[in-house]
Order: sequence, then structure tokens, then C-alpha cells
Amino acid sequence: MTDMVTICECFARDGLQHEPTFVPTADKIALLDTFADAGFRRIEATSYSHPKWVPAFADAREVLEGVTRRPGVAFKATCPNPRAVERALADLDRGSGAEELSLLVSASESHTQKNLRSTRAQQWERVEEMAALAAGRFRLVGVVSVAFGCPFEGQVDPGRVADDVARFVDLGADAVTLGDTTGVATPRTVAALFDRLGRAHPGLALIAHFHNTRGTAVANAVAALEAGCRHFDSALGGVGGHPSKIGYGAGLTGNVCTEDLVSLFESMGVDTGIDPEALATASRACEAALGRPLHSMVARAGFQPSAAA
Repeated sequence: MTDMVTICECFARDGLQHEPTFVPTADKIALLDTFADAGFRRIEATSYSHPKWVPAFADAREVLEGVTRRPGVAFKATCPNPRAVERALADLDRGSGAEELSLLVSASESHTQKNLRSTRAQQWERVEEMAALAAGRFRLVGVVSVAFGCPFEGQVDPGRVADDVARFVDLGADAVTLGDTTGVATPRTVAALFDRLGRAHPGLALIAHFHNTRGTAVANAVAALEAGCRHFDSALGGVGGHPSKIGYGAGLTGNVCTEDLVSLFESMGVDTGIDPEALATASRACEAALGRPLHSMVARAGFQPSAAA
């Protein structure tokens, strides 16, 4: 049997939060439809962050109202606090909500205060409240940011990450994302953490979320795959990073390029479910939306898959 993975396309949320210029709502909706056309079954659509802090998503409701709903395609929205979940519930009651919600924690105290403007203890209290508010109406995805290292504190104890994952499991999370937020992970640290957590939580969907700040994201994705991970986040063109109004990290802060990840996995005989021609169309649409060439190697070299080794 062909090995299979699920890739969540994150251009419209993690990607656009780093952009200083607002992308029009109609363009976002068109992009999301293009992603679904390419075969993505999980798509990160928007965030319910406060527009004061992350203005890129002031149109969260309009985006979710505008996307074409398709069987088997789940749209995800990020929720940093209980008010965000209340907004998600209101949209769901109107018939245009997200199918999945991401609930955020950071593995370090400093990143929590910078990114979420709270302490870790306070954020965990919020997450508990958010999970209760969601009341089983969404698929919940716990997110542990800076799981492999913090831009302010350096190395992060894997035991703390393991504790955070266990807390999400206890709250009923359907999946947990491990975020290499500033691209400091290595294949060795990735393999060790995914192996540890896979053994601790058999059957839990662990999601690999790697940023390519130091050029290691694809290598780290392969290490996660070999450690048993079958769920990945990526962004077309390798865009993304911290919100444009919240500064940390340097260099190219974006996610692993979807084009490059899909091409590599397919050439390894790993089925992504993504159509290469439609992916090329989506890649060009993302570059057009931002008005510049983006960072995918495959977008420059061509989308013809190489023969499986």
C-alpha cells in the first residue's frame, strides 16, 4: 500500500498574518477555493484574533461565509482566547463557521507573553475555558508553539512540551500541533520528540508544523515522517511567521513550502492527495495575490514529479 499523509494548507492564516498589507477578502476566498480544488482536505482559513493585534483577519466572518463548502474539506480558524471561540460559535450558528479550531499555547513563558500577552498559567486557563465553550461542536486542534526552541529563552525542555500535549489530550483535543516557530529544530530533535509523543499517545494525530528560517524545514518534515508522523502543516510559497505587528525572529520566517513538501513526498512514494497541476495553479495564484515571487524551489524548477526512489 502507498503511504499517505494529510497536509493542511496554511497560506491564508499563518502565511497572511506576516504580511504588512491587507489582502482583499474576495482574493482570500478565491485562494481558499483554489486550495480545495488542488485536493487539500484541511485548510487553515483565518483567525479570530483581535483586529487591533492582527488586522489581516478583520474579515474572518466574511471569509468563512464566502468559501465554497465541499464534502470532506474542513476549514480551520485560530482562536487565541475565549472571545475568539464565542465569535466562532456565533458564525457556526449562522451556518458559516469553521469545522476546526486551533487553541494556542507556547512552550515558553517569554513567547507566551510576547505572542499571547499572558502568562502560561493564564493561557492554560483560557484554553480550558475555550475547550468548554466549544462543547464538542468543532474538531479541536491544540497547538504548542516554540516546541523545539524559543527565540527569547533558547532551548525548550521536551518534557514541558510532553506535558502540554498531555493537557490538550485531557481536554479532548482531536489533534496536537508541534510548532517549530522560528526554525530551530533539527532532524534529530524532531525524531526524538515525535517518537516520544507517539509512544505516549498512540492514535493521537500529531501535526508537524515547521518553519524554514534556517533552511531545515523539509529535512525536519522527513524526520517527522520517519518517526511516524502523518499530518503536516505547510504554506504555499513558504510565507508566514509571526504577526506583522508582533516582532520576533529574523530572516525568512515562513513555513515549509507546500510545493516543495508535496513534490518531495510524492517522489518518495508518499501519497499527499494533491494534484500537481492544480497545485501549480494555486502556487501562481498566491504569488499573484502578494504581487511577488515567493520562496518555493519547485515553483521555480517545475512541478513535474521525479520518479519514486
